[in-house]
Amino acid sequence: MERFLGAVFKLNRFMHAISGIALTFIVLLTTADVVMRAFGRPILGTYEIVAMAGGIVIGFVMPITSWLRGHIYVDVLIKKLPGRGKDVVDIITRCVGIGLFLMIGWNVLKIGNTFCTAGEVSNTLQWPMYPIPYAVGMSFFVLSLVLLCDIFKIIGGSYE
Repeated sequence: MERFLGAVFKLNRFMHAISGIALTFIVLLTTADVVMRAFGRPILGTYEIVAMAGGIVIGFVMPITSWLRGHIYVDVLIKKLPGRGKDVVDIITRCVGIGLFLMIGWNVLKIGNTFCTAGEVSNTLQWPMYPIPYAVGMSFFVLSLVLLCDIFKIIGGSYE
């Protein structure tokens, strides 16, 4: 079990690093575009590139945020539950989350497949659009794995 949890955590860290690189790229590209506009030479396709990289940033940071529990969590009522009641509620919410994120991931992959089949490209640069929904869809599957890891931690008593 520890190997599985460790592998999922490493995958999360890898995706987090990619999102950090993409965010840094967005900042540098936007800054360069603003500076170049002052000289009358804007960077072609900046809006498209920033939008695509933004999808990567948002999609790839979700699993590590869930792993580290960096999201907003309101537990006013759950704290009042006796004994294992909190664990039961946590497991139920994780199961619902897994189902939800699996469905979202599957549908985002279908969107990517539609883009691929239709040959959808960006307006200015004519770059294919399908890799972004594929990457974001896969990040939802990784997020589902994180929620499964949470369930294992809850059952094992190491979830805090």
